[in-house]
Amino acid sequence: MREHYKRFARVFCAVVAAVQAVALYTQATLPNQFYVVAGQTLSIRSSLPITTQPARDSLPGEAYDAPGNSYNVDLKLPGGIGVKQVQVQVVDRELVIPGGNPFGIKMFTEGVIVVGMSDISSGGKAQNPAREAGIRVGDIITSMDGRAVHTNEDVGQAVAASGGRPVAVALERAGRELTFQLEPVQGTDGVYRAGIWVRDSSAGIGTMTYYDPSTQVFAGLGHAICDVDTGEIMPLHSGEIVDVEITGVNPGASGAPGELRGSFSGQATGELLVNSQVGIFGRGQAPEDHAQLVPLAMSSEVQEGPATIYCTLEGQQAQEYDILIERISLAENNPTKNMVLQVTDPALLEKAGGIVQGMSGSPILQDGKLVGAVTHVFVNDPTRGYGIFAENMQRMSKTVEF
Repeated sequence: MREHYKRFARVFCAVVAAVQAVALYTQATLPNQFYVVAGQTLSIRSSLPITTQPARDSLPGEAYDAPGNSYNVDLKLPGGIGVKQVQVQVVDRELVIPGGNPFGIKMFTEGVIVVGMSDISSGGKAQNPAREAGIRVGDIITSMDGRAVHTNEDVGQAVAASGGRPVAVALERAGRELTFQLEPVQGTDGVYRAGIWVRDSSAGIGTMTYYDPSTQVFAGLGHAICDVDTGEIMPLHSGEIVDVEITGVNPGASGAPGELRGSFSGQATGELLVNSQVGIFGRGQAPEDHAQLVPLAMSSEVQEGPATIYCTLEGQQAQEYDILIERISLAENNPTKNMVLQVTDPALLEKAGGIVQGMSGSPILQDGKLVGAVTHVFVNDPTRGYGIFAENMQRMSKTVEF
């Protein structure tokens, strides 16, 4: 009998430990705040049966449907096991025009990005003034000797005009503002140099996710424009989007991501105002295609299962293609990888092999709502990739200044 109780105790302890582990894991992977549309209640879509229960300090019943109000909800596992308390923010339903149309991106940075170092041959030895001063690849130079720099030419002129005297270099590094004293050296050609390569602009092709006709704000890409060498988000000084015509597609294959090929028309259709982790945003003209307004979904409304995307593989006409949302993640640690997507449409697979570069920002629709955008392709499987919740992009779009 005693052995029986011991076995029972061990099993009971193991079960308790497993339940606690599940509760802790669920607690860590769910956000602390959710958004719901006025008139709806929070429902957690998870592989686990999570229930919601209004907390004691929540609003009175008549206030639950009022946009702008918030209340607390307790999340529980079966058996009443508590997971965590979250805040629910009540919002109005946004109506937007889904994109899918391609655009060309032209942007100039706020300051210049240090993308490389190059030693200077001077006095019979190799020197690198920038490295010796403490400057690193990835730094964003904002001024030299008190004068703002915006272009590669600004940096070259400031260094060349120094005559070898120390130059005060103000820069940003990981959100910190620093100042270094740079002492240029004279190269074999007689020109003073700093020993750095810098970049002041970027250009490429992306896809519009949606357009809000009430504010004339557009959103695209679903991820930031980053420097190709450093991987850092490029600080936006100014930029625009222009019409682009897709001239072809390099299909993707395992280990070799494909890409859209296109040519800029030169006509600007919008002004870039924000380059953020969750996409680019600005003001501009409404897309001609898919002009019908659709509701923008909250993250809690997205479901695993069939969906569609709009993207353009030829000319300027967006088409609708079938995909499958394989997995959903509500975790807040990576706001651009909220969904795992799989392309199922035979036409898209035949033309592009799946997701290719340039399709970032392609809107994802499900049950008549805009639920997100394509962001990344899996390098070893171009039929699959990541998507971002439309809710994450919509919150950032509110920061666009008028």
